[in-house]
Amino acid sequence: MITKQDKNQVRKKRHARVRSKITGTAERPRLNVFRSNKHLYAQLIDDTAGVTLVSASTMEKDFDGTGNLESATAIGETIAKRASENNIKVVVFDRGGYLYHGRVKAIAEAARENGLEF
Repeated sequence: MITKQDKNQVRKKRHARVRSKITGTAERPRLNVFRSNKHLYAQLIDDTAGVTLVSASTMEKDFDGTGNLESATAIGETIAKRASENNIKVVVFDRGGYLYHGRVKAIAEAARENGLEF
């Protein structure tokens, strides 16, 4: 009997493939995006030191929305502002195995518009 893999397993395999080629450094950290059913998370990660430099999510008190498109835009703006406060201008984008579409694309475009380069 053939069983079907669930979407998250397929996403994790795709993410592992991408992560084998992408690493973040202190000069050029990795902008990681994670989507749950209700919320969105974005982190700037230095993989050489294993440290999260900056993070933003819809779980924070200043965000009133959940993981919709408007919240994704707000997350992108917030992560870019926090990165500029920490003198980070250039990042590597890690879409987390998700398609570059919808909320993931909204985070990336908002971060680009607010000063991050990738």
